[in-house]
Amino acid sequence: MARWLPRSTDLTRFCQKLNRVKTLEDDMMETSFNRCLSTIDLTLLGIGGMVGSGLYVLTGTVAKEIAGPAVIISFIIAGFASLLAALCYAEFGARVPKTGSAYMFTYVSVGEIWAFLIGWNVLLEYMIGGAAVARAWSGYLDSIFNHKIKNFTETHVGVWQVPFLARYPDFLAAAILLVATAFISFGAKVSSWLNHVFSAISMGVILFILIMGFVLAQPKNWSTQEGGFAPYGLSGIMAGTATCFYAFVGFDVIAASSEEARNPQRAVPRAIAFSLGLATGAYILVSVVLTLMVPWHTLDPDSALADAFYRRGYAWAGFLVAAGSICAMNTVLLSNLFSLPRIVYAMAEDGLFFQVFSRVHPRTQVPVVGIVVFGLLMALLALIFDLEALVQFLSIGTLLAYTFVAASIIVLRFQQQKGDVPAPVASGRPNPEPHEGPSGGELKEYESFSDKLQLVDRDKSKEQREPGQLKAAFEPYLEFLSDFYPGEVVTVAVVTLMVSAICLCSILVFGNTHLHLPTWSYSLLLVLFSLGFLLSLLLIWAHEQQHSTQTFQIPLVPLSPALSIILNIYLMLKLSYMTWLRFAVWLLLGLLVYFGYGIWHSKENLREPRPQRVSARYVVFPGGSLEERVQAVQPSSQPATGLPDTDSDDCKR
Repeated sequence: MARWLPRSTDLTRFCQKLNRVKTLEDDMMETSFNRCLSTIDLTLLGIGGMVGSGLYVLTGTVAKEIAGPAVIISFIIAGFASLLAALCYAEFGARVPKTGSAYMFTYVSVGEIWAFLIGWNVLLEYMIGGAAVARAWSGYLDSIFNHKIKNFTETHVGVWQVPFLARYPDFLAAAILLVATAFISFGAKVSSWLNHVFSAISMGVILFILIMGFVLAQPKNWSTQEGGFAPYGLSGIMAGTATCFYAFVGFDVIAASSEEARNPQRAVPRAIAFSLGLATGAYILVSVVLTLMVPWHTLDPDSALADAFYRRGYAWAGFLVAAGSICAMNTVLLSNLFSLPRIVYAMAEDGLFFQVFSRVHPRTQVPVVGIVVFGLLMALLALIFDLEALVQFLSIGTLLAYTFVAASIIVLRFQQQKGDVPAPVASGRPNPEPHEGPSGGELKEYESFSDKLQLVDRDKSKEQREPGQLKAAFEPYLEFLSDFYPGEVVTVAVVTLMVSAICLCSILVFGNTHLHLPTWSYSLLLVLFSLGFLLSLLLIWAHEQQHSTQTFQIPLVPLSPALSIILNIYLMLKLSYMTWLRFAVWLLLGLLVYFGYGIWHSKENLREPRPQRVSARYVVFPGGSLEERVQAVQPSSQPATGLPDTDSDDCKR
């Protein structure tokens, strides 16, 4: 029976395969894409991804049903929470200017299987998101014409009463997706120009809403007679924050476009900061205007802005609001169709997904196969499927990606940069002592005479500490941690931090409701897991991190990413169990694809080290003259070859 069990070496090798990281090229600016996007192009792409139908629908829904006029505070908190995730994307986008967004960032720092699962979830997120926006676009346009399109379809095509299928096929939603797919396939410059047009119209309408809204504002709508500013209290504000957080999920299109940016090191961080700032400002100001124009409890959740202008006697303004809403939804469609094929391209280029999707059109320089295939799939979803039950799935995929990107920032920041040689500290794990030569000098080892030698002065290395090594100030107190290689303790601490965050958030979310814990045990578990989280954070902070980079870096590492991690996990646990069930099914399908295709075709699999064919190693004794005596030192696994034994007698003394 024992012979059928895998050996420990096989299990170790298998785990190493799952957690291998991507090897980046020396020249990361080299690409088959067209680097044509400026900071303004990327900023408008980000605004288009964030300021969509949520501005026209979400503000009214949260104000009436969740937070009241305090939706303003909800958007401020949600904007700050999104900033933590956005800064992580900004640092990665500047340091790794490759397409793939969260998938790529996870692959270069955490490991292959985690990167694949992140990419797999983002793939479905974009497909469902694009199809849902297309159906919302269709419904909004149909409502302008008194639902004539819907009535015509139901009369001549019929009504479906099938689970998971829509009530009727939405041909208009499928058509707009096919048209958008055609424009996206023409190239990044055409997509950017089209996004500029729709974004300009949308921002013009928003400016009109703000000017007219402040003219029509009535401060009494925030008075106690109308329920006050925060009628649902602090709990309503925080519940509104959880909903408003999803209004800012579109900024990752900027990171996905970094391989097409002219100067990604500067353009990506600036574009993310500008777009997130403008989007947050737009949401806050529109919420102020909306709740001041009419009492919050009388808002229409489906079309709050248009209804508010209609009730104040400006029915004509409703048409402008409708036009702005349609243009805003167009930018979201373009954002989804722009990002999705590029993430699929990155996965296919790495060998983790089917190779056909890595083809780039020679003239337009875009992954046209991925654009066409996933554009058609998105149109099919919008045409026949009921997306209401799947929309919540968008949240869990986004939050999971944010969590892994934040963890990847910590891991990457405490790793040695490419080409660094680990420098042992005074109390660290000692390197093998160099051999003594005849005159007491150090022996220098060569793989071959053509290798470049890097002999590090041991006295100097005691003073110089590499990223991932324990800080000198903590060495007297944490001396036992110095025996680990640089970065090992940080990696373990990041895992502990995430486990502590999951346990802490589980107690906060389920402790009183589902688990019915007594007060003493509830408080005790909160204290224990909070201590675990804080101790992990302090342990990470006690190690050296990279500082000498010329690209953007998120401040307050590891605190900022850790706050992002715990917030994202908390919001994920607030989702329904059906969302988690669907998520688990989708993950299982992803694992089938990975183990059936990706793990075998991965380019990193081809780069795995083979047995070294070293013919000899040479030990060179420093002498008093220009001549040096050489000894052939035989590898243990190979026969003796190398230089003649002319000086071997001297060397063996």
